[in-house]
Amino acid sequence: MGDRGRRPRVCPRSKGAVGGCMSCSPPHAPAQLVGLGGAELCALSPVLGDPVPQSCPTSLLTSPQETLMGKYGEDTKLIYELQDQGGELLALRYDLTVPFARYLAMNKITNMKRYHVAKVYRRDNPATTRGRYREFYQCDFDIAGQFDPMIPDAECLKIVHEILSDLQLGDFLIKVNDRRILNGVFAICGIPESKFITTCSTVDKLDKMPWEEVKSEMVGEKGLSPEAVDHIGEYVQLHGGLDLIERLLQDPKLSQNKLAKEGLGDMKLLFEYLTLFGITGQISFDLSLARGLDYYTGVIFEAVLLQQENDHVEEPVSVGSVAGGGRYDGLVGMFDPKGRKVPCVGVSIGIERIFSILEQRVKAEMLYKKDPKLLKQLQYCEDMGIPLAAIVGEQELTDGVVKLRDVARREEVDIPREKLADEIRRRLEP
Repeated sequence: MGDRGRRPRVCPRSKGAVGGCMSCSPPHAPAQLVGLGGAELCALSPVLGDPVPQSCPTSLLTSPQETLMGKYGEDTKLIYELQDQGGELLALRYDLTVPFARYLAMNKITNMKRYHVAKVYRRDNPATTRGRYREFYQCDFDIAGQFDPMIPDAECLKIVHEILSDLQLGDFLIKVNDRRILNGVFAICGIPESKFITTCSTVDKLDKMPWEEVKSEMVGEKGLSPEAVDHIGEYVQLHGGLDLIERLLQDPKLSQNKLAKEGLGDMKLLFEYLTLFGITGQISFDLSLARGLDYYTGVIFEAVLLQQENDHVEEPVSVGSVAGGGRYDGLVGMFDPKGRKVPCVGVSIGIERIFSILEQRVKAEMLYKKDPKLLKQLQYCEDMGIPLAAIVGEQELTDGVVKLRDVARREEVDIPREKLADEIRRRLEP
């Protein structure tokens, strides 16, 4: 994991920032915490070379509880709270965003791009088949600093689109919305400002619950009037593209709300950039998207897979969203003694969830033996109910083929290597 005696390499432009500093050429590798006893990090990257220790205080697994509290809305209950032997109240980090914002404030950094891969922790009910864990890796990309409106936001969405396209996970959709638009909707529907955040958390459940259940929670648990909730429902069930944005800009009530008008104007500009990127086919302006975390202040987005089912496995692959993020312009100021704000936008990729999908795509295994005998391996396939066996020997390598055996029928056929994947898919289709 790197030589502890070597001098840490710290990026001169990022002042020791964790993860990859995009200002450097070549960019530094993402950082991963080695131990709990200090702030020494080990930069790991299969692309950028050997691990190189870095010194940086931002990625410690624990933080004072007050650092994390009050920033995650109803999800605060998922934070792991700890107490050390000296009585200090600590907590395991919930995400990589709050530590990053704190780092920017502590080091007075006002302009930076970075990526970071590290573990986070949630006191949640694990569901491994859906890619939900209590300890898991996140991969974050963030842009901090003053830029022309919506350019960093469009860049983040372009990165999500590239990642999901290159991984070939199937059809996907990136939902986008803006907290200012949502707050504007709540305002014109008569919701008190003190209930904006809790209402937002309930709206965020629309991807998991039907509208009637969400409405019942708003009325029964949040104390909103049925009339106000019905009015909210007229908006939060809308989704579309530029046409919907134009329509809402002409809405007689929403267009009179300052926050909503600003949000819709930025959303229109964002879609114009996304059109230039050529990715609007996978982007949807969805007013039901709320992202329950308190620190979001503007554009929010979430990527979901549309085809979460695999015909070749017994159980469907259903893992929910695989990426999410948004703009958090006020978070850095919460850690700055003078309240100085640094505009930020970022995205988090759910690596573990993506892995759970990829693992389900093709279930294959090898029988490792010191002295493997082909008949024993084929018998193992029969005993385990494995339908197909791929056999590659010296002759097959010479001929550029793979011998594909139907285990149940004990029939074999030579398949050109470039056609093997298509042939396996064909045979496994019901």
